[in-house]
Amino acid sequence: MVLALLLCSSCLSLAAYVAQFRAAIAAIAQLQPLEGTTVEQQSLTIIPVVSVVVPAYNEADNIQGCITSVLDSTVLSQQYLEVWVVDDQSTDDTWAILKNLQQQRQDPRLHLLSGLPRPEAESWTGKNWACAQASQKARGEFLLFIDADVRLKPGAIAAAVQLAQAEKIDLLNGVPQVVCGSLVEWLVQPLIFISMVISFNQPAVRDPKQETAYAAGPFMLFRRSAYEQIGGHRAVAQEVAEDVALARAIKRHQLTLQHRLVANLASLRMYTSGAALWEGWTKVLYVGAWRSIGLMLLLAILMFNLYTMPWLGLGLLLIKGLIVDWSSLDGLSVGFILLSLGLQYYLRHLASQAFFCSSKYWWLQSIGGLLVGVMAIASVIKAETGWGWTWRGRALKVSSKPH
Repeated sequence: MVLALLLCSSCLSLAAYVAQFRAAIAAIAQLQPLEGTTVEQQSLTIIPVVSVVVPAYNEADNIQGCITSVLDSTVLSQQYLEVWVVDDQSTDDTWAILKNLQQQRQDPRLHLLSGLPRPEAESWTGKNWACAQASQKARGEFLLFIDADVRLKPGAIAAAVQLAQAEKIDLLNGVPQVVCGSLVEWLVQPLIFISMVISFNQPAVRDPKQETAYAAGPFMLFRRSAYEQIGGHRAVAQEVAEDVALARAIKRHQLTLQHRLVANLASLRMYTSGAALWEGWTKVLYVGAWRSIGLMLLLAILMFNLYTMPWLGLGLLLIKGLIVDWSSLDGLSVGFILLSLGLQYYLRHLASQAFFCSSKYWWLQSIGGLLVGVMAIASVIKAETGWGWTWRGRALKVSSKPH
């Protein structure tokens, strides 16, 4: 009886979760790229100057691909576009790769900035210091901050800016195509991005009168006047989840925040190994949820209930059938399991359309749900104690819970 009730709860939760995700991807529409060079050239008269900012710390594996994609994604000339790449005191070959790329391309739109050491009298975390330095140099009316693991697609910049202009958006936050290369990425990334998009569409986030906001850092387009009004990255210098802090600042200043799916405009492979994925998500999950232990516990329970419970129930029923016998109640439980597995597959199918990411390994989501839940709890422990709380070898400071 208990197992049947748990499986029923899991099935109902999945149905509600699928409905929320369908509503989210309908509300957070896919932004389409401009069609071809001619259209983009015709748009030059209405596109203001855009500054693309790429902070880079030990990004030797990513940086050339990122900057090449930015420069090749647009025909916008140096009159309308500048690309600022900040080497944030890297200890690998990032700077050498950038210098070599600049020499090869001879592109006047590309500007390299060797980042200064962080001020000793101030507390700066993550990429905030690099972004603040670049924003002081940039002259764009719009500032597009992307991460080094992002690859822009043709027409991306003009399409994003035109939407921001047309709808008077102060911060346009984009969710790129999700690229996975290893098994652990397939297990975790689609699940987290589904949850992220659902959170972007919550009533409190959509309500401009409430400060509640979430954002994803890899693709953030600011109207410069809004960026300066909220104080830019300097105002969130100590924030590990600076993307969420910036989004909240936008709403706090009664400015306009919108989210869009931008799988048509950009791709993103965040982590290329299990260790990097663990370090990255345990770094930001808790602080990105505004240090709410309740939300992290809810996330862990939800992931287990949605993804792990149906498969666990199936395993238990198979064992029971082999050792003891099946009952009529077990037949009902199997019905809940089959319906749940169908909903799991449909959820990943919807995600594949939203993120241009296939439903590969969907049948291993039971493991993925457990991993996400464990990362949520680990994120709380790391942020509250400082134990193992790092990003690429840089220790992150333990700070007090925001009020």
